[in-house]
Amino acid sequence: MDTLIIQLTNQKAYKLLKQLEDLHLIRVLKKNIQSTQKLSEKYAGKLPADVADQLQQYVAQSREEWNNNSI
Repeated sequence: MDTLIIQLTNQKAYKLLKQLEDLHLIRVLKKNIQSTQKLSEKYAGKLPADVADQLQQYVAQSREEWNNNSI
């Protein structure tokens, strides 16, 4: 048997895996339900303002590049 590590980002995907487990087709070894708290809320005030501004600028630029390349 192979062991796979999968990160689920959708509740429907989790439900599907649970159904597969109920059918004895897979076995979920670890259930780590994370909160739906936004990263911006989780790390608010943890970065210096200048670093946070640089990160925000980088993220905005990356999103813009992604949107331009997906056309």
